[in-house]
Amino acid sequence: MALYTPNCPPSSRFALYSSSSSTHQLMPSSSSVLFSNRGFQERVPKRVYVESRKGQYSNFICMQEAVTVPAPSMETPLKKSKNGALPLTPTAESSDVVGFSKDEADSTVSITVVGASGDLAKKKIFPALFALYYEDCLPKHFTIFGYARSKMTDAELRTMVSKTLTCRIDKRENCNDKMDEFLKRCFYHSGQYDSEDNFAELDKKLKEHEAGKVSNRLFYLSIPPNIFIDVAKCASVSASSSNGWTRVIVEKPFGRDSESSAALTRGLKQYLVEDQIFRIDHYLGKELVENLSILRFSNLIFEPLWSRQYIRNVQLIFSEDFGTEGRGGYFDHYGIIRDIMQNHLLQILALFAMETPVSLDAEDIRNEKVKVLRSMRPLQLENVVIGQYKSHTKGGVTYPAYIDDKTVPNDSLTPTFAAAALFIDNARWDGVPFLMKAGKALHTKRAEIRVQFRHVPGNLYKRNFGTDLDQATNELVIRVQPDEAIYLKINNKIPGLGMRLDRSNLNLHYAARYSKEIPDAYERLLLDAIEGERRLFIRSDELDAAWELFTPLLKELEEKKIAPELYPYGSRGPVGAHYLAAKYNVRWGDLGSDHYRG
Repeated sequence: MALYTPNCPPSSRFALYSSSSSTHQLMPSSSSVLFSNRGFQERVPKRVYVESRKGQYSNFICMQEAVTVPAPSMETPLKKSKNGALPLTPTAESSDVVGFSKDEADSTVSITVVGASGDLAKKKIFPALFALYYEDCLPKHFTIFGYARSKMTDAELRTMVSKTLTCRIDKRENCNDKMDEFLKRCFYHSGQYDSEDNFAELDKKLKEHEAGKVSNRLFYLSIPPNIFIDVAKCASVSASSSNGWTRVIVEKPFGRDSESSAALTRGLKQYLVEDQIFRIDHYLGKELVENLSILRFSNLIFEPLWSRQYIRNVQLIFSEDFGTEGRGGYFDHYGIIRDIMQNHLLQILALFAMETPVSLDAEDIRNEKVKVLRSMRPLQLENVVIGQYKSHTKGGVTYPAYIDDKTVPNDSLTPTFAAAALFIDNARWDGVPFLMKAGKALHTKRAEIRVQFRHVPGNLYKRNFGTDLDQATNELVIRVQPDEAIYLKINNKIPGLGMRLDRSNLNLHYAARYSKEIPDAYERLLLDAIEGERRLFIRSDELDAAWELFTPLLKELEEKKIAPELYPYGSRGPVGAHYLAAKYNVRWGDLGSDHYRG
């Protein structure tokens, strides 16, 4: 039984992901190839056989310079129960069997984008699928279907999609040909989201394109959460694969609180097993977030420092330099805490603070993340500051207030800014404040992680730094976006005869170091979903733990009708955020004059 790789470039390496923490590898002696697990590498023979205790196959991603090996017979097909729904008991799919089914010549992948006429599909999903095709990381036989209520022909869908497609900067010579080939694989079916008959019609079209091959089907739900369950039901009953795998990607928001999130999970699990549900948080697919664990666990200089003994505080900062601008109606229903903090920033915090997992297996990593979330101290109102942007005139231009949006009520108390101090009550992080800050209509666009280390005990040079020792502490900054970078602030002597000290940056600026364009987060996550790799997707107990932390706070804010502090459009946010940081003897790292810009 040989490991199967998709149609990646002939000169690609592949990274292998075990579906179980314990695998047995049978390796005949032959020429070797690099065997990679996204960061840890060893040499193994070119011809690799992998067998787990359950007889499952491991997963992989396309990397550079690969070899291809024969393809095995893969996942056991999902069988429907008497009512036509997918089973609730574990099957081959729910037992972490991953990869494409059978030989590539005998299998196909059908990707259905539900909500194909929406902005997310047009701006992110279709371009990400094209990028994967452009990099030769989709299987040889694949079909893409758009599904929505809008009436549209195949040609009209292709015209719509073509307007948002771009090619890699370093591979533009055959761009138009690739686009034409990709668009020929795109089709459209119009139907209602709650119609089993419409999905049965979609099933017939999918079967025509699958042409008798083993069919693997991926449904991307780019739709509002109130219709997730209807679509999951119809797809499961009328359009699931009969002889391959069926998976469903669900976009956030996953509810508004613990109760609605639990109800959504229960509804989905009526028709899908947990391992068929891929809850996507696109921030987990960003290059610098994925690099976080590699930075920590594969560099000896960082791992020993990753604790309360050396780290004074950790800051997770998200800011946008624009307002809601047309999304006010949607945003007012959720607010910045639900939209950014409860998912994006909390997921990054869990990855940052988790203990060393047993392996890089998805379940081992997600187990450690859940432990972090369950160890967190309940959020108190006194440790939270909320704000809302108001109108402001700058340079002769008047910027609107949040409530100036016609889709937002004039008396709205929905926060567009929030800052919070969180604590993890475990041995590693006891007493270390984790400060979160997220806001719209601020002075800059940024997402970053800032790790501020403690003062050097008995610092011999403290007189040279003056009275503000905070300026002399080391700081590790991981800039997630834009202009990705990792830099470490250190103290050093300025050349000359005197003893003058300076604060400098040791930096890894991605644009300067790597010529290759960084893939979009959706590309990585879509590829992982196709391959069945769940490491960057959110498990249901993770989701429960995240909502358990934020739901009491959200209810208190809404029940007490806490008024947000107003801050001018384009400013650094409400003053209250600075007082919150000062309460824990912390200065926000993104406000300093020495902020590195790459």
